[in-house]
Amino acid sequence: MKSEHLYAITPKSKQWSQVCQFFRNHRRLKWKTIRLMTNGTKRKRMEFRIRSTRAYLRHVGPVQLVCSEPSKRPESRRRYLACNDMRVTARQIMLGYRLRWAVELFHKSVKQHLGFEEVSTSGFDSVISHVHWVYCVYLLLHMSPPGVSDQDKSLGDKQRQLRKYIEDKKKRRLLQKLTRFGGVQQLKDEIRLALGEVA
Repeated sequence: MKSEHLYAITPKSKQWSQVCQFFRNHRRLKWKTIRLMTNGTKRKRMEFRIRSTRAYLRHVGPVQLVCSEPSKRPESRRRYLACNDMRVTARQIMLGYRLRWAVELFHKSVKQHLGFEEVSTSGFDSVISHVHWVYCVYLLLHMSPPGVSDQDKSLGDKQRQLRKYIEDKKKRRLLQKLTRFGGVQQLKDEIRLALGEVA
């Protein structure tokens, strides 16, 4: 990183610094407090302390730099963000980062729980179909299908609930058949028919 002044008076290949060192060298930049809404269902506000300035990023050019940390947890790790759109504000950069982070969490979730990376085909069209099916399953699980409560947050919990609901539905069907008049005989006939087809 270089400040605009340093960039103008030094050779292009010299006196670049790391972003954390850059903010250490520019302690005169004042901290400002901004509030952002959380992504959860309770919609709480989080407070961040930020410092921002314009600088030059090597191999990129002029950028807006933002140094941020949570106001109530100053001991936590600081984040350094850079944006090459010089028209946006520091708050908009923070909002953009939070939206981007939600995309990262989505990809982590579908990889862990929905087999996003488990593609056993080599055809490009098949891979596209696999990705679309994974996205469809993700959307259906978030639409709270029958047997899945809205209170469960994680995808894994929703999957377990849905699996249990399907198994319970099969058991209920068997119990319903067994309690009907002549149900035992009908069930036996179904089993014989199924075993006959398998054989």
